[in-house]
Amino acid sequence: MPGIAEHERQQQLLRLLDGEGRVSVSDLMERFGVSAVTVRKDLEALERRRLLRRVRGGAVRHEGADEGAFEMRLRHSVAAKQAIARAAAAYVKDGDAICLDCSTTCYYLALELRARRGLVVVTNGLRAADLLSESDSITVVVLGGTVRRSSQSLVGDFGDVLSSRGRLSVGFFGLRSLRPEHGLMELSLEETTVKRRLAAACDSIYGLFDSSKLGRFALHPFVATDHLTGLITDEGTPDDVVEEWSGRGVKVERVRVTGGGPA
Repeated sequence: MPGIAEHERQQQLLRLLDGEGRVSVSDLMERFGVSAVTVRKDLEALERRRLLRRVRGGAVRHEGADEGAFEMRLRHSVAAKQAIARAAAAYVKDGDAICLDCSTTCYYLALELRARRGLVVVTNGLRAADLLSESDSITVVVLGGTVRRSSQSLVGDFGDVLSSRGRLSVGFFGLRSLRPEHGLMELSLEETTVKRRLAAACDSIYGLFDSSKLGRFALHPFVATDHLTGLITDEGTPDDVVEEWSGRGVKVERVRVTGGGPA
């Protein structure tokens, strides 16, 4: 694969890392037809972005406390996230004022909403804001805060700035984990603080998650179960989980996943 552009080479390197968990300098040299110096420069650049961790002879996945960098998470469970996003988009009408958080699933939802007319979108997600700002018919409101590079988000307690600006019709939130007794949960306190403020301004709230999130560890609730309108997930979520949430009055929509994409 000689002559491959640097960006594409690094993207392919990350895809290999996603699938195998580890890459070696010698294998990458052979695969891409480049020198050891070039490979090491690629690994160094990706490590600076917290997309991997270099080890002797190669690199391994970066396993940060915030689940790794945004770009790495964006490639996980792609087909499921896209299917969930398409289902969530059905709850958005032209002219709505909505909220999207900084999750990768909400980024895929932003992709689905680009053709809507007259939308107002409040978000702390930098990637979603950048994407939607390309549309002349969508107004994007980005709340203040500190840039958290790994999650491509703005975090910090921005106070009650939304409380006197009217209500948002619907909010969509990704999550680290969820349990009926706690609701939607995050691992980072910074992310939790922002999500609580955003959710408090929404009339309807949907949690978006692929089935890999079930049973994961998280610390901080940001939407209580009795404030949830519904959950949108993939067909991998088992019947007993659906029944447990339904018993708490929360509708669970399971979507069929088709196509490829890394799991």
